[in-house]
Amino acid sequence: MKIDIGITDTQRREIAEDLSRLLADSYGLYLKTHNFHWNVTGPMFNTLHLMFETQYTEQWTALDEIAERIRALGHRAPGSYSEFASLTTINDDASSVEAGDWKGMVKALVLGNEAVCRTARKAFDAVNKADDQPSADLLTQRLQIHEKNAWMLRSLLE
Repeated sequence: MKIDIGITDTQRREIAEDLSRLLADSYGLYLKTHNFHWNVTGPMFNTLHLMFETQYTEQWTALDEIAERIRALGHRAPGSYSEFASLTTINDDASSVEAGDWKGMVKALVLGNEAVCRTARKAFDAVNKADDQPSADLLTQRLQIHEKNAWMLRSLLE
């Protein structure tokens, strides 16, 4: 059935492609955050274990919101490791950070949150051209959360 929501087919495709990249980056960051939650050790264990859990729990919910927006635009949401790997800008370096290197974990998550922010910002061009308020709202929410997460993590390193 034809989709007629006031956004052209071309615009919906461009937005869905941008949101697919955001989904891939978000999934990569989710995996890294969950990995560090499981593997953090040392004097910052309790603080970081809880912080990472709060962040990956929120990220998990966001994955569904991003994927459902892609579907609402009439496109298939990527959902495999190979698709995510081809779309993401997040470095898969979590296994290179030692369990006791909490500063390395925090730094990697700062960089990951900042990467998600950059990907979200790039999507605004297509979203604004299409006057797609729901996607703009989603991007704004993701930016607020990832900028705040990056700030909170960064503050641990100062």
